[in-house]
Amino acid sequence: MHITILTLTIALPGCRSLKEKRQRMGGLHERFGRHPAVAVCESGDLDRHDASEWTFVVVGATSRAVESLCSEIEEKCLHTVDGRVMEVRRERL
Repeated sequence: MHITILTLTIALPGCRSLKEKRQRMGGLHERFGRHPAVAVCESGDLDRHDASEWTFVVVGATSRAVESLCSEIEEKCLHTVDGRVMEVRRERL
């Protein structure tokens, strides 16, 4: 079993409310939380309007499968979130 914790820090310039923040994040929890190998949560900057931190725990039978899924998550976030990904951290357990 291979496990990686993927954390994304996202800047949301111009965001003025928590409601707008949820809209701009584009439903990350719903999109990735359905995948059986992924657990996802907003893990930081909960009260800030202009930033958001999301953590994904990805599990798989091989390190290649886990890395592929992490790359897919990262790529989708880069293209679907109305903000800028400022930092990406991966921690392999």
